[in-house]
Amino acid sequence: MKLFKLYDPDQSYLFPPSPRDWLPEGHLSYFLSDVVDTLDLSSILDAYTGGDGRGQPPYHPAMMVKLLLYAYCVGKPSSRKIERATYEEVPFRVLSAENHPDHDTIADFRKRHLQSLAGLFYQVLQICRKAGLVKLGHVSLDGTKIKANASKHKAMSYGRMQKAEAELVDQIDGLLKEAEAVDSAEDAKYGKGKRGDDLPKELARRESRLKKIREAKASLEKKAREKAVDKGEKAKAKIKQREDEQKRTGKKTPGRTPVVPDPDAAKPEPKAQRNFTDPQSRIMKDGASKSFEQCYNAQAVVDSDSQIIVASDVTQQTNDKRQLIPMMKKTEANTGVKPAILSADAGYFSEDNLTDEQLEGVDLYVPPNRQKHGDDPPPSEPPGAIEDMIKEKMRRKLRTDAGKKIYARRKVIVEPVFGQIKQARQFRRFSFRGLEKVAAEWDLVCLTHNLLKLFRAGFAPQTV
Repeated sequence: MKLFKLYDPDQSYLFPPSPRDWLPEGHLSYFLSDVVDTLDLSSILDAYTGGDGRGQPPYHPAMMVKLLLYAYCVGKPSSRKIERATYEEVPFRVLSAENHPDHDTIADFRKRHLQSLAGLFYQVLQICRKAGLVKLGHVSLDGTKIKANASKHKAMSYGRMQKAEAELVDQIDGLLKEAEAVDSAEDAKYGKGKRGDDLPKELARRESRLKKIREAKASLEKKAREKAVDKGEKAKAKIKQREDEQKRTGKKTPGRTPVVPDPDAAKPEPKAQRNFTDPQSRIMKDGASKSFEQCYNAQAVVDSDSQIIVASDVTQQTNDKRQLIPMMKKTEANTGVKPAILSADAGYFSEDNLTDEQLEGVDLYVPPNRQKHGDDPPPSEPPGAIEDMIKEKMRRKLRTDAGKKIYARRKVIVEPVFGQIKQARQFRRFSFRGLEKVAAEWDLVCLTHNLLKLFRAGFAPQTV
């Protein structure tokens, strides 16, 4: 008979084993635990001051932070999955030290301390810098669409709102008249104060829906007025510039005089939409699936040396044109220096972006036109306006051997980072609603990405 190694599932132990004996040396959970022990958690700890001493004491914040960071690292941010894992998965049991916070406790902790957890991004980034993983020789900026915690089917266009509002007003009027008739009939039959329950329920449901639609309409109209004011300020500035130019040259400036819009007359576009579940999210086109989803636009600036994210943010804008300058400001604020080289795709190109003084001293590689990987920039065009001259200058730069080589690096710097986050870690939908909370969760996702890079680089936290 063949001999096998001893196997006895009912084997008892003289001394209970340590959970740490069940994980290999150098496991990610040990690394995360050591890193968190070096972080400043005072913003979280300070929230627990005071109390009358009654009731059960809360779970230790350090343990909760370790559980959450590990969960985001391994693509398991669900509070219910984390609770289950503290019973079923060894790394979670090691980090929780055999504590088992329920999913409500985990969700409440994350919600309560979300901004403080997001603030750990900066601390982890500084550890990455001390470990030599951030060089800022070449950084790449890009954005990716991540689904909001809301269905696109819960959105309605301004044009549809106007139609739905009129329909609901008519329906409510009809129900009120019907209710009056029912009340009169029942009063005559049963006495005053008696009536059926069905009509008030129908009325309440429609009135509630009408209220939501009117609030959404008012929000879109306010946004349209604000947009008109912004356009008016820009138009006034251009008019003054034209007038100053005419005074200086004594000649009439060519071109049409800008029109200053009237904010009070401004109306939203009929297709302008608002989502009832998460009003701050937007319908956006997913670049990978080419489908339209309820999303936010998540931004990241990535260092070329080790794919460390040096700046992160989330915007409601469907395109990236306005994100280049804010993201560069964040990069400098987080690291204290400007990168030597910045590459970004054509979505970030504009005259204002490339001439902004904030980017002075940064070698920019931002094509004016969308390019497929490996394709050369389009041929030169005759010089015209200032923006045309800037476009032509950038095209020439990207056609050089050095320019081609540098810009080709962009796709291997920033794009794999989004792949690692969305595919390997399965983070494709935010857990929170509202721009502020979503931005904080994106910081949390990005800091755990950086922790994984630190871990795989063999960094030892005790050397900090």
